[in-house]
Amino acid sequence: MTIYIQRIYEDKQQEGLRILVDRVWPRGIAKDDAHLDHWIKEVAPTSELRKWFNHDTKLYAAFKEKYKKELRENIDQKQAFEELQNKVSETDKDIILLFAAKDKNIIIIVLQELLQ
Repeated sequence: MTIYIQRIYEDKQQEGLRILVDRVWPRGIAKDDAHLDHWIKEVAPTSELRKWFNHDTKLYAAFKEKYKKELRENIDQKQAFEELQNKVSETDKDIILLFAAKDKNIIIIVLQELLQ
């Protein structure tokens, strides 16, 4: 099993267990067209942390530590991360973590690293 990250808007979609990990539903995608197995929105960073980070790569190390702390200490995020871990451990399929951002989403890379 491999854990992939993929933008939900890509034409060619990877096969496997498809999990959207964004807090907000992607614009322009109908729920039926997303072909999702799960949407675990609570695993995403809080709005405050996302706004603080603002995709500034210079802040990546600090962001990663703050996000990991959220996943340990914020009850909703902790439960969502445990749910995600369970989904990963319960399948032999490849895992596709989906996101909507235009750029390669650094936030989702942290999740990928934590799950491997």
